[in-house]
Amino acid sequence: MASIIKASINLSEIPKDKIYVGKKGKYLPITITLNDDVDQFGNQGPVVVEQTKEEREAKQSKTYLGNVKVVWTNGDNVATAPRDNQPQAVSPATAVAKEDLPF
Repeated sequence: MASIIKASINLSEIPKDKIYVGKKGKYLPITITLNDDVDQFGNQGPVVVEQTKEEREAKQSKTYLGNVKVVWTNGDNVATAPRDNQPQAVSPATAVAKEDLPF
């Protein structure tokens, strides 16, 4: 199960109050979501600042920092985002499911 996921984040969107000091430096807890579908820009999901349980329950809006894109995979876990003029890679699970179809 190996993949390389590329991400870009907007540093000016980082809320300073979410940064905490750990033993080896300063940290920002983030959440990365990989969606099943690719958006119009070839991104496969967002990078957001992690929310506390209380923030989720209060339905506070998420702080979006950027997007992620799978640029390489060994095919065992996720498919790569399609490059310009190339079809999206088919994951092994999808390939097996298509082979089981009666038509």
